[in-house]
Amino acid sequence: MLLSTEKLEAIVWQAADARRLRAFRPLPQPTPRGEHARLLTIAAARRLRAAERAGRDRCEDAEYWKAVAPSALSKARIWRTEEAFAPLP
Repeated sequence: MLLSTEKLEAIVWQAADARRLRAFRPLPQPTPRGEHARLLTIAAARRLRAAERAGRDRCEDAEYWKAVAPSALSKARIWRTEEAFAPLP
């Protein structure tokens, strides 16, 4: 049995502060290798989407997704040439 509400109020305020402060946490900075992998994943998803749309006889959509896939690959190529990009052993 609680004799006072001080502990309960403290717990509620701590939870509210945690939710409020969560919006201000710093965003993690992507590493060159992680960004390269993310861009390759985007390019692969675009190619799969193009194949899927072509299979559904939606030629305009398929042509679009097929055309935009190389843009992610060129961005990945730029990341790969960065000095911070460590080569695999």
